[in-house]
Amino acid sequence: MNLKHFILSVCLFITLSISAQKIKKDSIVIKDVYGLRVGIDISNPARTFFNNKRKSIELLADYRISKKIFVAIELGYLDKNTIEDYINFTTNGQYFKLGANYNLYENWLDMENEVFVGLRYGHANFKQTLNSYTVFSDYALPTIQNNEPITYSALNANWAELVFGLKVETFSNIFLGASFSFKKMISSKEPDNFKNLYIPGFDRVYLNNGGIGFNYSISYRLPLYKKRKANNKGKNDLKNTAE
Repeated sequence: MNLKHFILSVCLFITLSISAQKIKKDSIVIKDVYGLRVGIDISNPARTFFNNKRKSIELLADYRISKKIFVAIELGYLDKNTIEDYINFTTNGQYFKLGANYNLYENWLDMENEVFVGLRYGHANFKQTLNSYTVFSDYALPTIQNNEPITYSALNANWAELVFGLKVETFSNIFLGASFSFKKMISSKEPDNFKNLYIPGFDRVYLNNGGIGFNYSISYRLPLYKKRKANNKGKNDLKNTAE
């Protein structure tokens, strides 16, 4: 074999190697993970730690039903003492929120991050204990201070939420998340002569029956099955295809 044939053989080998690598790269199968993700809102324990008049916990879960859509649920408990200028009351009860998230973020390769918008329906069962309050009858008369606790039970509330948030996979199947929500009361069973100023799951109720909320979460995904992604040649993004 002369030098010319050797050089041609080397060039042919390099060409075939590059082609084989390209074919292998284009044929890599990357899959979206589908499963149940469960976690806890870590902002509630933090708020409990810094405020001894509040005890709360919230568990959360979501389940992926398509490439972009996740069914979501949150379950929680709240026991909070609120002290304002002329009133002292304690709110105690449970709640749940049910809805869905839509992922707006287009992941690259095997990334599983989310930037989502979501809707929730919330419901709470709770009681309010009016610990003390001050009554102003007339500026010319002394104020009346009532320190006899009054408990109102069997209260409930229903509301809707618009949620914006993100979830980032920091380790395999472990996600850190944050979200912000706008809330609007649908209905609320209130005590006689006493407005529900604080509701489990809704938090502070403002004058327009609206509210806001936020949370920081950590969750773990239980991978149940996968759906294949197909590499789109010539582009960096990937398209989802069912197996």
